[in-house]
Amino acid sequence: METVEILPDEVLANPELYERIETAEETFEVRITPPRLWKRKYIRPKFRHKRDRSLPPFLAPTPQRVIEGGYASAQLIAYIALNKYLYHLPLYRQEKMSAHWGAQLSRKSMADWIAAVADWFNPIYALMHRNLLEGGYVQADETPVRFMDPDQKKGKTTQGHLCVIGKPGSDVVFDWQLSRAHARVTRLLEGFEGLLQSDGYEAYESLARNNNAITRTACWAHVRRKFVEAADEYPQQIRLLLSQISALYHWERQWRGRLSSHGRSQLRKTCFKAHLRIIRKAAERLASRCRPKSKSGKACQYLFGQWEALLVQLEHGESEIDNNLIENAIRPSAVGKKNFLFIGSPEAGQRSAVIYSIIVSCERHGIDPLAYMTDVLEKLPSMSNQDDYSPLLPSNWKEPR
Repeated sequence: METVEILPDEVLANPELYERIETAEETFEVRITPPRLWKRKYIRPKFRHKRDRSLPPFLAPTPQRVIEGGYASAQLIAYIALNKYLYHLPLYRQEKMSAHWGAQLSRKSMADWIAAVADWFNPIYALMHRNLLEGGYVQADETPVRFMDPDQKKGKTTQGHLCVIGKPGSDVVFDWQLSRAHARVTRLLEGFEGLLQSDGYEAYESLARNNNAITRTACWAHVRRKFVEAADEYPQQIRLLLSQISALYHWERQWRGRLSSHGRSQLRKTCFKAHLRIIRKAAERLASRCRPKSKSGKACQYLFGQWEALLVQLEHGESEIDNNLIENAIRPSAVGKKNFLFIGSPEAGQRSAVIYSIIVSCERHGIDPLAYMTDVLEKLPSMSNQDDYSPLLPSNWKEPR
């Protein structure tokens, strides 16, 4: 808070004619301090033993940095990474902006910093992934991203995919794959046992079908979305379907955060029963009237194809009613690709996956990603593979006082 006192021109001209009274009027405005690059100097005095002069002089070790021998602090590197992956500013824009911060930063240097961030966070990323696999319930999704393939003609881009898994209230982990082939999309789920929630993509259905340790449940939001898209074709029938799906959401809003998994399962069996019966019968009647390739026909077939997986929610109260949480986790990458158009190389895809995993997990846990990344990047260079990384997980991290 900065206080500025403003005196009338009359008082400034003839202060001896006026006296101050107790009351004053107060207003305020909000100002901003733009980013500013500044140097922090570290001084390490030398010491020697007073009594034993044969001992050599010594001094404190040099602070370890993210880039050994470089000038960039952990805070600056974290700031550049967040600008790109959270605020969707490509490096070429940051290069231009940096001239106004006090010094021109090279785009090549910033690209090296981004690579270093992903490398340093790899152990934490791996631990987050392992914890999700052991959690017994995950949601999964994927989104396409263009990337520059060096094997293609110059300037040509190819489509890759960012795949993601997460658990409500827990971390989110992304993975980069060059195609949407079943084995690639589900690579994050290797070793998982438990409840898997996804849309109707065949890769997830096939994984659950071929693995008795995995039970798949579906997503009511995807079902609803398809009927909304078809609403103009059969308004009355589809309005009935949508009202019954909305009733399911109404119940879920009442129960959220108040019930155990078992309690929610029992209430779903009781309260969903009539709505599910109406939804099924209404969809069957609609399917008998519409063309199979119409929007209504496709919506009905999607519902029928997902029906058994949707009913799994009655037995598993730990599951959400839809996959919206994991779709929301993908949103930063979806906005980002519109701004920087494509990922520069296949190798950069996995680096992006690691950084998105860290940033989105921070947001899920309600912590400042800049404070988190700065603190963790200052600690990681002095740690070894034998150290415990658990306190540095976004779910466990405590901001230093």
